[in-house]
Amino acid sequence: MIRFLLRKFGLAHLRKESPSTPEGKLLHSDLEENLALFREELGNSPDVIIRRFTLNLRNELKSAVLFIDGLIDQQVIYDSILYPLMIEAKKEKWAVKGHLIDFIEDNLLTVGGVDKDDRMPGLVAAVLAGDSVLLVDGCDQALAISTKGWEKRSITEPDTEQTIKGPREGFTENIRTNTAMLRRKIADPGLKFEQMKIGERTRTKVSIAYVKGIVNEKLVEEVRRRLKRINTDMVLDANYLSEFISDAPFSPFPTVAFTERPDVTAAKLLEGRVAIFVDGTPVVNTAPTLFIESFQNPDDYNFHFLFATMIRWIRYLAFFLGILLPAFFVALTTYHQELIPTPLLISMAAAMEGVPFPIVIEVVAMGAVFEILREAGVRLARPIGQTISIVGALVIGQATVAAGLVAAPTVIVIALTAIASFVVPTQQEIGIILRLGLTFLAGILGAYGILVGLLLTLIHLTSLRSFGVPYLSPVIPLSIEDQKDVIVRTPLWAMWTRPRSIGWPRPIRQGFGQSPTSPEETAGKDWSRPDDKKG
Repeated sequence: MIRFLLRKFGLAHLRKESPSTPEGKLLHSDLEENLALFREELGNSPDVIIRRFTLNLRNELKSAVLFIDGLIDQQVIYDSILYPLMIEAKKEKWAVKGHLIDFIEDNLLTVGGVDKDDRMPGLVAAVLAGDSVLLVDGCDQALAISTKGWEKRSITEPDTEQTIKGPREGFTENIRTNTAMLRRKIADPGLKFEQMKIGERTRTKVSIAYVKGIVNEKLVEEVRRRLKRINTDMVLDANYLSEFISDAPFSPFPTVAFTERPDVTAAKLLEGRVAIFVDGTPVVNTAPTLFIESFQNPDDYNFHFLFATMIRWIRYLAFFLGILLPAFFVALTTYHQELIPTPLLISMAAAMEGVPFPIVIEVVAMGAVFEILREAGVRLARPIGQTISIVGALVIGQATVAAGLVAAPTVIVIALTAIASFVVPTQQEIGIILRLGLTFLAGILGAYGILVGLLLTLIHLTSLRSFGVPYLSPVIPLSIEDQKDVIVRTPLWAMWTRPRSIGWPRPIRQGFGQSPTSPEETAGKDWSRPDDKKG
């Protein structure tokens, strides 16, 4: 108890001594002293470039442009900074009025983004973000000039969210490219972005996106509050943020969704959700998220609604097969053989004869082997990984059956489970946990163990919230208005309201009664133009 209290006191002491952002040093009027301050902060790294030159305005003034090689666009520095200051400034006699830095900013620089600052922390952060800093001898202020131009990946289709008939573009690692792609999808002035920097060391740019007038302002405020309370050294990926802002951090079910598609992000924003962009990753977080979103796919809205409904049923079936099939197999073969048809039972008994391990051990062991093969296939290079996944599964499965270590029905069940688990990729991680837990309960209690496991899972799901929204809505609690996109996918013209639990501040998203007119109703109408009748 004493150690626990001391440990808690130590953690509290560390929290009190957490570093705060200092105001920082001020610039001097001497150029060499200012450059010495930058060298003190940035060191003598070879990628820190200091370009000295002479500025001829009032008189010959020593000046310097400081930037980091690889983060800037060299052409912008030449065309918009060095050329105007070194060449254009000498061509005519400038009547410099007021502060020299203000005159340079207003009359010579041709860059869009220019900020004036006199404190080192802001200027150093600008340099590390890809800007260039202009220093002039005799001035105690500097200009942070936007010259970002690092290499970036081109726009490609996401590997994890491929569609058949939908758009082929996905987010990249550049946050400005991602926000621009979203602007193309939603050409509405109500689309707002709020940017902040999170991470004491990484200073990662994070943007909150929402559509004003549709989103609930309390949701935006809650997202903003959770992000601002994050105090960490680094944010390198979207998952870093999601673990800090999740409603249930110990729950295996995700309460913050992920996507790499601009069309999916746009659709969620127009339903009243909030998106969180993180610079350096193509993954975007969206909140709140619901359990049923895992079974929805962008292609559901690109195909006919009847076919989309059938495919959605297949996803529900595959999900339940992926978590229940091994458990049902263990329960039936161990405790409830009377439920198996007699010819099938005889065939299974013959196949399992001579196998030295209990059924539950066989299922767990084969499941572990499959996960090892899957992980090896994912981590290795694509050609080698595919070969290992296919050949390894065939060889190991055939060898274990031939050696009598595992029965053939067990291999079939694990193979079907593996295929079914890939149908709903967003629930693959939780599927592994549920599958393993239900299999152990089935080995101990049979069908009663499966019922207990499912009941505990259902109780946990009903208790979850995602930014205040029930995780199982619109099923629990039941919302009749929102059942048009749950079990079935109704026609788009019938989904005239937004989800009640998310976008209810402005529920109507399209006109009512836009169903296509049948041919019988339009029969006998004159479709000719008025100009045709004049002839």
